[in-house]
Amino acid sequence: ISLGGINLQVSEPARLMVLMYISGYAVRHRDDLGRSLIDFVKPMLVVALISGLLLAEPDFGATVVLLAITLSVLFVAGAPWRYFLLMIGAVAALLIILAVSAPYRLARLTGFTDPWSDPYGSGFQLTQSLIAIGSGEWFGAGLGNSVQKLFYLPEAHTDFVFAVFAEEFGVAGTVVLIMLFALLVWRALGISLDAAERNRYFQAYLAFGIAIWQGTQVLINLGVNMGILPTKGLTLPLISYGRSSLIVTLIALALLLRIDMENRRVRSTSTASKKKRRRRA
Repeated sequence: ISLGGINLQVSEPARLMVLMYISGYAVRHRDDLGRSLIDFVKPMLVVALISGLLLAEPDFGATVVLLAITLSVLFVAGAPWRYFLLMIGAVAALLIILAVSAPYRLARLTGFTDPWSDPYGSGFQLTQSLIAIGSGEWFGAGLGNSVQKLFYLPEAHTDFVFAVFAEEFGVAGTVVLIMLFALLVWRALGISLDAAERNRYFQAYLAFGIAIWQGTQVLINLGVNMGILPTKGLTLPLISYGRSSLIVTLIALALLLRIDMENRRVRSTSTASKKKRRRRA
């Protein structure tokens, strides 16, 4: 959508807004999620509507991430295993039907399993990505020295930027990059747990959702670049080119920092109160 000369990819802010909605719903219905199937299905209907709009774009990858965020937050909020597995099965069946019903999606699903069978057709993008990753070897060709990004690898600046990164920095650089993403997800989970221990459940669910969001998107992007998963139009957070993706990711991380700051403030206030009580005693 073009807004005042700025192109907005609607799936990016949609993820954050849906996460806020699901976090709020989970707080309001914490006691009901484990007892009533209706209370579990209600937010899924809203997410199903939004997912339908995303699929109409079409944006299959964003839909997968959105559903992963929603189901994860509802699960930690108290949804029982039977509801969770039932919904997982329904979503998986729907996604399979959607994938098989569209020829280009089916080609992506079958093409990634053996891209070398058609290296100049359906497997071209993946074969070029694998060539880039393999060319990086242990320590890479050096910053800016990638050959594959010179019009050999399509979408080298967005969806397949990891392949270029691996070519320029090698195994050593990719390990460092993956560890940094793992550290981000681990800290987000820690902030979520810290908020939950202080009964700040909205903040806890929001932080947990951000962790799942970033972790899922990184795993899918890396899997696509390495030929482990079918091709999806998902960016690598904070690395890929894209204004909407970068801005929304930064907003999500800013919310995460805010939650952490409030956790520390509550902790310091609690510590100060304990010290005053000891002095009075």
